[in-house]
Amino acid sequence: MRIALFTNEYPPNVYGGAGVHVEYLSRELARAEGGVHHVDVLCFGDQDETKGNLRVRGVAPSLRFPTQDPRHARFLDAVLRDLAMVGAVESPDVVHCHTWYSHLAGCLARPLTGAPLVLTTHSLEPHRPWKVEQLGSAYHATTWIERTAYENADGVVAVSQAMKEDVQALYGVAAERVEVIHNGIDPDEYRPRPAPATLRRLGVDPDVPIVLFVGRITRQKGILHLVRAIKYLKEGVQVVLCAGAPDTEAIATEMTELVAQAKRDAATPIVWIPEMVSKADVIALYTHAEVFVCPSVYEPFGIINLEAMACETPVVAAAVGGIPEIVVPGETGLLVPLEAEGGESPEPRNADAFSRALAAAVNELMMAGPDRRSEMGRAARARVLQHFSWTHIAQVTLEFYRDLIERRRREES
Repeated sequence: MRIALFTNEYPPNVYGGAGVHVEYLSRELARAEGGVHHVDVLCFGDQDETKGNLRVRGVAPSLRFPTQDPRHARFLDAVLRDLAMVGAVESPDVVHCHTWYSHLAGCLARPLTGAPLVLTTHSLEPHRPWKVEQLGSAYHATTWIERTAYENADGVVAVSQAMKEDVQALYGVAAERVEVIHNGIDPDEYRPRPAPATLRRLGVDPDVPIVLFVGRITRQKGILHLVRAIKYLKEGVQVVLCAGAPDTEAIATEMTELVAQAKRDAATPIVWIPEMVSKADVIALYTHAEVFVCPSVYEPFGIINLEAMACETPVVAAAVGGIPEIVVPGETGLLVPLEAEGGESPEPRNADAFSRALAAAVNELMMAGPDRRSEMGRAARARVLQHFSWTHIAQVTLEFYRDLIERRRREES
């Protein structure tokens, strides 16, 4: 079949889990069943490459609109790129969209091409109210686009059972239209790769136990709660914050001030790497870390935890979204209850209590000793190998496509 994937992110322009997902899913769909399917990726950027039956094309229209609010520019740019995607797609059998950035394109491509529309729930806008800081009132427009897409989609891929429940509750999507297909990992790429010289280049001492965070500086990832937790950590570790790409100047400033305060308050050394580093560098950090921390307040799946686990690193993570479907408490890491405020806000009801709980879980693993952490790390990688293979995920996705195409044909006959 001809598969069209619409996405904002695609290498080299990847800053979150959706981009990682599309990169590996597109590769495995192109390889599946002897390489008989044509996979056409349309993304935001200037990419232009063809590898056998996998074609990647970036769309980057030069038109710019005046805006009522400077924060609207990003939204209007996305809408323009969506229109370009619709014009560029070529006779697809299925259109598969990733995040609100591409949903308008999918909504338009569905009637224009006759192909069924599939959405993957990497996140849902109503659960990310802090995006108004970044988009202004355009946040309400992105939510409208997302709602419209889910109301019109032929099928929805939920990356976790928690996301299936969310999309049904928020947008009334019928259960039979939602398929739970977890995210995955390439275990040949993400595996233990010791590289002490890489750590020294990044300013990290490979001889001091590492408590690691990797991710964007955004309220969703909960990094500010982790920074506040550092003063509660027991001595003998260093905290490495591999954190860049702040959502806004305001949160960048808040992060800078909190890190400075933590360095004053805590005896624990803090290394902040304020940029998104290469994949090889991240794998080296995972490999040398004693504990990986994922303090997300909203995480539909949490592919970052798979990356750490594949490198045999135990995980301390917030018990939110799809994370409990990945991390097994006491076996591959520990889970920390969030106790959210409720309503649309995923923020913890008591921020200090959440930070203390994060620190307590890290302290517990560190006090358990290196042998226990190594045992949990091996169990973590074994779990990844057993349950989160991209090859398996691509095959299940193809079966879902076929079911939707057949259902669409029956409905039209």
